[in-house]
Amino acid sequence: MTRPQRLVVIGAGGRGRDAYGRWAIEHPDRATIVAVADVSPVRRSALAAEAGGAAEYGDWRDAVADLGALAADGVIIAVPDALHVDVATAVADAGVPFLLEKPAAPTLSELARLAGHARRTASRLAVGHVLRFTPFWRSVKRIVDSGAIGRTMTIEVRENIGFWHFAHSYVRGNWRNTATSSAMVLTKTSHDLDLIRWIAGAAPVSVYSIGELTWFRAENAPPGAPEFCLDGCPVAASCPFFAPRYYVDALADVTGHPVHLLGADISPSGRLAALRTGDYGRCVFRSDNDVADHQQTSMMFPGGVTATLTASAFTAENTRNVTITGSAGQLTGHMESGEIVVDLFSPTASLPEGLPLAAHDVEVKPPMNHERHTVRVLMPNADLGDHAGHAGGDAALMSEFVDALRDGTVGEGELSFETALDSHLIAFAAEESRLTAGRIDFAAWVAQLGIADAPVPAHERPTVS
Repeated sequence: MTRPQRLVVIGAGGRGRDAYGRWAIEHPDRATIVAVADVSPVRRSALAAEAGGAAEYGDWRDAVADLGALAADGVIIAVPDALHVDVATAVADAGVPFLLEKPAAPTLSELARLAGHARRTASRLAVGHVLRFTPFWRSVKRIVDSGAIGRTMTIEVRENIGFWHFAHSYVRGNWRNTATSSAMVLTKTSHDLDLIRWIAGAAPVSVYSIGELTWFRAENAPPGAPEFCLDGCPVAASCPFFAPRYYVDALADVTGHPVHLLGADISPSGRLAALRTGDYGRCVFRSDNDVADHQQTSMMFPGGVTATLTASAFTAENTRNVTITGSAGQLTGHMESGEIVVDLFSPTASLPEGLPLAAHDVEVKPPMNHERHTVRVLMPNADLGDHAGHAGGDAALMSEFVDALRDGTVGEGELSFETALDSHLIAFAAEESRLTAGRIDFAAWVAQLGIADAPVPAHERPTVS
């Protein structure tokens, strides 16, 4: 049998511990965590203990320096966004393959630095775009690529962030401010842009985006609302974002992500204590957030394919919807239910036989008015919450990454950095478009950025029309 791959986890927060680290612990025949690096002794000790006594490092630099001594086969990088490129380039210089949590870089200049370094050193690098590894999205892609719905015309993806999830991550949490993280279109919807780019099969011709931070602003605070929810909020009973209702009541039985981000003590009293003065207990109208709370991005692709991405904080569900129209049919999908509906316009049409769909039930309905019939593909998928899991994508990506470590293929195919680069560039183009109210000529914009080399100074970047 192939021996388990030896992994070093740098960053033991929500993603490093609960998404990637947890998979390795649950699959000891395929991977073993030999070291954990994190500035928090609580976080690193918890993961190291779960991993059976892995070595601990308080500074990621020390862990990188010991990669040889640790006989590491691969590295998981799940540190704060601002550190991604520093850690990634250091691991690349050490010659060890690695999985880098998305976004790969929080700014264009950092992305240029990473891309240039990766190309010069032939780094074996994969980016954590987990959704394309889910059964749901793989089936969507296979149906489109099969030609069953004909020539692709439009792609529509709706990112329903969920009112509670947006408040947690983008108003109170680590991704709330562009100065310490990046724009929401990158930190949240780079997953969706990656899916659109993947399905379209090419980089876009143009990008246009609109959106704002409209609701989570100080002027919208209820009269008398304090800085922290537990300081006597007068609308505590009715406010959808009252922190104790989420972290203490709704998540009472949750001990992992996102509750463990409150601190070491996750008892009811410990949670309340953390919310009294911590970021996750702040009034959503009195935080230092500045990222957009709703945004729509439109893209034109070669061959006349158009795509739209809608991201909104103001949704009940925390999932994604997709509609893809083609010359011979239409596909619609709902990631939470796992249902994919394919309407084929010809009564004699059908999905190709042997199409490897990750489904457990396919129902063919009779033609409606002798003009079309419907195929329902029900996915055997369960975990759709964004607490962790990503509809099975986290586990599937780790499985692929560990197999690639074993086979020496990290950095190839869907695990290559190049496949993730376009989605990051689309996100940066979308944010520039949003801020300047102009359409981006994508190819010209990327060409003038010189992304493989030194970044182009801001005053020399191409203008938008």
